[in-house]
Amino acid sequence: MPSPDRTDVGRSIRSRLSDLRTRLVGDTGDDETAVRTDGGATVSRGSAGTGLSDRLRSLRNSRFVGSLPFWLPPFLLMGLFVYGAIGWNFLISLTDMEGFGDPDYSALDFQQYAELFGSQAFIDAARNTFVLLVAFTILCLVLGLVLAILLDRTLRLQNTFRLVYLLPFSLSFVVTAQLWAWMYDIDNGIINSVLSIGGLQPDWIGNPQLVLGAVIFALVWQFSGYAMVVFLAGLQAIPDEHFEAARIDGASTITMYWRVIIPQLRGSVISALVVLMIGALKAFDFLYALFGQYRPAAGADILATLMVREAYSNQHWAYGSAIAIVLYVLALLVVIPYLYSQYRRGAL
Repeated sequence: MPSPDRTDVGRSIRSRLSDLRTRLVGDTGDDETAVRTDGGATVSRGSAGTGLSDRLRSLRNSRFVGSLPFWLPPFLLMGLFVYGAIGWNFLISLTDMEGFGDPDYSALDFQQYAELFGSQAFIDAARNTFVLLVAFTILCLVLGLVLAILLDRTLRLQNTFRLVYLLPFSLSFVVTAQLWAWMYDIDNGIINSVLSIGGLQPDWIGNPQLVLGAVIFALVWQFSGYAMVVFLAGLQAIPDEHFEAARIDGASTITMYWRVIIPQLRGSVISALVVLMIGALKAFDFLYALFGQYRPAAGADILATLMVREAYSNQHWAYGSAIAIVLYVLALLVVIPYLYSQYRRGAL
């Protein structure tokens, strides 16, 4: 059998190497047409080599790069002044900082958290916070839903009632606290003036057994209008055919709302729930304005008031920072499930 010509063998090897380089790199240094031997379409060798530069040019002209000047500066500022401050606060909680001295970062431990969870004052404040959170949220949701259903059923003077119920939500915590401080006054308050007819004159904000209920009632009065608006928007978004179908099936009004209408308000319930729970965790302004000091009456102390009192009155900065981190974790436990549910629904 005759041996192959060395020139032909070398030419064949160079051709295959050139073809392989064209596939891997996309550039052969000339403008000739590269023919693929795997049955694919032919590509221009000269144009294939510009793939990387085209991608870089496309990235440079993309919306992402073009929008950087608009979102990157506020993103960095928020990361520094919000999340950076949270991280610094957590770092302080691992020290023994007191007064206005510099914290010692050389010996970090969880001593403040150990003292925190062993303190009776913290346990009482945590219990009051939990009661306030649960009772306030449930009462607001129930009352807001009832008001929304009444207004949705073409009640007379609907717009007037809507304004009356929503007006308290437009007030600040300070204004609401002063209003209810006058109403709860043991001698001249309007509530006791009415109850004195029956011989009753309770000390609403001085009795440890009544003060937390009085605080919850005042906050429900302020926030139930917000829940009403959220539920009313959800009810008006439900097609009328759903109501008509339930009536045709012979469902009573209560059954229709319980089994047909309320299940469709899941998004409204979640939105109102998150806002109300965050509002309950931020009730420090209301309590401070109601009692005029960092220490509310016995029975009304919550984590927010305990945190501010320990940090600013007692100068226990590390201890107050530990309470702040606990409050931050509680807020995350409220917000993260909401964000996850929104993600599952495709709303994010």
